[in-house]
Amino acid sequence: MGNTLRKKSRLIHRVFQSFLIVPGILAGLADAVADPAASTGNEWPTAMGTVQGTRYSSLNQINTDNANTLTEQFSVATGVPKGHQGQPLVVNVNGAPRMFVVTPYPNRLIALDATTGAILWTFKPSVKEFSQGVACCDVVNRGAAYANGKVVYTLLDGSVVAVNAITGAQIWKTTVGAVTKGETLTGAPIIVKNKYVIVGNAGAELGIRGWVIALNLNTGKQVWKAYNTGPDADVKINANTNFYARDRGVNLGSTTWTPPANPPLGTTSKVDIWKQGGSTVWGWFTYDPELDLVYYGTANPGVWNPDQRLGDNKWSASIFARNPDTGVAKWAYQLTPHDGWDYDAMNEVTVIPAPAGVAVPSNKGKVLMHFNKNGFAYMLDAWTGQVLSAPPFVHTTWASEVNLATGAPSVNPGMNPHENHITGNICPSPLGGKEFSPAAYSDATGLFYIPGINFCTSLEPLKAAYIPSTPYIGAELAFSPDFDTVASPSAPTTLYGGAYSGRAMGEFIAWNPATGTKEWSFGETFPLWGGVLATAGNVVFYGTLDKRFKARNAVTGALLLDTPLECGIVGNPITYLGSDGKQRVAVYTGVGWLPGAFSGGACPAASGDDDDDDDEHEDGAVAVSNPTGRLHVFTLP
Repeated sequence: MGNTLRKKSRLIHRVFQSFLIVPGILAGLADAVADPAASTGNEWPTAMGTVQGTRYSSLNQINTDNANTLTEQFSVATGVPKGHQGQPLVVNVNGAPRMFVVTPYPNRLIALDATTGAILWTFKPSVKEFSQGVACCDVVNRGAAYANGKVVYTLLDGSVVAVNAITGAQIWKTTVGAVTKGETLTGAPIIVKNKYVIVGNAGAELGIRGWVIALNLNTGKQVWKAYNTGPDADVKINANTNFYARDRGVNLGSTTWTPPANPPLGTTSKVDIWKQGGSTVWGWFTYDPELDLVYYGTANPGVWNPDQRLGDNKWSASIFARNPDTGVAKWAYQLTPHDGWDYDAMNEVTVIPAPAGVAVPSNKGKVLMHFNKNGFAYMLDAWTGQVLSAPPFVHTTWASEVNLATGAPSVNPGMNPHENHITGNICPSPLGGKEFSPAAYSDATGLFYIPGINFCTSLEPLKAAYIPSTPYIGAELAFSPDFDTVASPSAPTTLYGGAYSGRAMGEFIAWNPATGTKEWSFGETFPLWGGVLATAGNVVFYGTLDKRFKARNAVTGALLLDTPLECGIVGNPITYLGSDGKQRVAVYTGVGWLPGAFSGGACPAASGDDDDDDDEHEDGAVAVSNPTGRLHVFTLP
């Protein structure tokens, strides 16, 4: 085991080199929410199912009594042997449910009959081939969004495209990113008010400057653009309206970036520092129609080495709330100031009604839940950004708590990384207590379901020189599972107190947002890199890197389904209703090199031309001979 882990650490290293609750806020245990949370029904029209990001379906044909009888109805090859991190869409087109699958590079869009799996057409956009070499961590795509007859998604080379959902013809294509500078697009867009397509860029590890942009849904023309670093005019913010004093001030997006006395080549001024400040938005967007705010989190600051960028480095590792019409920020909250651990905040920001017993100071009745890479589970007032609670949801050594009076983490002594020093036993690792893989919220149980990761790291910052469109990281790392606190894969566990055995690298967690505690959890052999689906049938679905598709009882955690597939899962399951009235569940297989490092390598192993056409449709197929990711669809007998 030790040799295997060392080999995996070296593989990852090659890329990375060059409860606390407010007294009086929670009145008691809440088993249900006061008002219904958002849910999707027969369709799945946006990446997170709902614009609020709940990943919850009101469908209940598949339930705790029959989920064990699910069988695969059909499987479709995507023709691309890369990591499939997104999810299909299913919408009603011309009176019938149609499914849309976006592949990793070269970013094809495949339209299928959602009931039979028959391929209707494939849209093949023109994507610059060299963008593959610029992408940080695999040539992935996290899905599309649908509105007004258009399927809209991003292309790796910095473009956004809208496709006619009936014919497969391109409606518009707009280039918004500069791939020659290291910008790529891998995140899923969100469509707001049937008017705006909102997307963000990727490439923080290449020293780019993060932004979000809104395009007109009908024309693709830019409506507004807001940066996440730089002067207030660029960021579109009046920071003096932020809740916490440490987040108030003028031009904090530039004045909180100070170069060291002897900066490396390419980092000679404050202008350079914040312009290379990362803080990209490659994860997920959410939106609350009642508050009329778009929410998102930003990635790590540019260059991992914190000694090369003194100060808080705003607005990296932050959550923004923006007006979708203007892009103006209502508030911003920085979760991890001066991030030296790669604790992005790009994980989803889910909007739910306040759980029963939770008082919301703004009296708006809405809270945000955000399970950050830094290991803390944040509940925020959705109107103001005030933190209501932030207990740890995984084992956390770098900080003892989040100070609810200041909003800042209390960093433990000796846990700030610095050059010429190895800081050990940092938990969570840069993989996070949870990665970008989205959690789900069940309105039936009032619980969140988290795909957790239990890893720690040793980290040494290194000097890094900025060269456009090349890695700008400056860190050496070694990873290890959190042996002392993670349960064995075969038994439920509570993280705090109790005896543990085994070396589970992942953990599937049921989290009660009202109490800030776990209801139950189960260890998983490998890190959980795929998202979660919750349904009104009290079933939750997720996949694993060791090639299993699973369903659990949402109340008890009991395993209901454990189906082997040909490859591991880093995608996010969805559910929908076919034209025959039967509920189905769909998920991708296909693991790229980074998550594959923990489970025997990429699957399927790429060979030959990645662009080989393979639109094969095989009813009941699981294993295939040619290297390709796949869509799998399950239904009841």
